[in-house]
Amino acid sequence: MNSSKRQYETTFIVNASLDDTQIDAVVGRVQDTITKNGGAVTAANRWGRKRLAYPINKKTNGFYVNLEFTAPGTVLALLDRSFQLDEMILRNLTIMLDKKALKAKAAVVIAAPVAPPEPAPVPAREPLFKESGDQPAR
Repeated sequence: MNSSKRQYETTFIVNASLDDTQIDAVVGRVQDTITKNGGAVTAANRWGRKRLAYPINKKTNGFYVNLEFTAPGTVLALLDRSFQLDEMILRNLTIMLDKKALKAKAAVVIAAPVAPPEPAPVPAREPLFKESGDQPAR
């Protein structure tokens, strides 16, 4: 049995008709499944309510959640089983992050935000109208 921990990412869609407290409870159960079985959640991203591309179980909206975690491979079967048993979770996808993805993610984190460039100065133009005292008499 391989007990080395690897980095994973799971995204799941919760029924959007639930209250925020109920959604928090569903997310908490998923996080508990990971942590109680030897894993550690490194990031929890709640993307919020979004319209689905196609209806799932006659639902047109879903609450998207993305979790990044490290865990042994045995957690995946337990996590998948908990997704299947929870009626509030419409869809899920769990992937293992490969070395290229981790390197690209680290490069994004390391890169400091760059200030936007200064706007170019507007060239001075001649005034469209002359001062009222400079107009010729009629």
